[in-house]
Amino acid sequence: MRRREEEPAPLSELLNALAGRLRRVDLRLIDDARRLWPTVVDPVLAEHCRIEFIKDGVLIVSVPSGAFAQRIVAESPTILKGFSSLGKGAPTTLRTVLKSP
Repeated sequence: MRRREEEPAPLSELLNALAGRLRRVDLRLIDDARRLWPTVVDPVLAEHCRIEFIKDGVLIVSVPSGAFAQRIVAESPTILKGFSSLGKGAPTTLRTVLKSP
């Protein structure tokens, strides 16, 4: 006989937990930002760096190296201005994260 702790969690419980996490991130906003990305940054940056998400006004961009992170940070005022067309969901700050190879 199986103990209660060994039984899998109900699917509804897992979906509610996932939905709670997703409510904090607007997936449509991220899609819009990803479409804009190649028009906002240099083609080399657009090719190698990727928008991961926007949460609480922070644009998170994954970069392959410190050199790309420095370029993104140096150009952050221009990048953020490029996303102003997103309206009230537009990011106001930018952060880079190193993506794993």
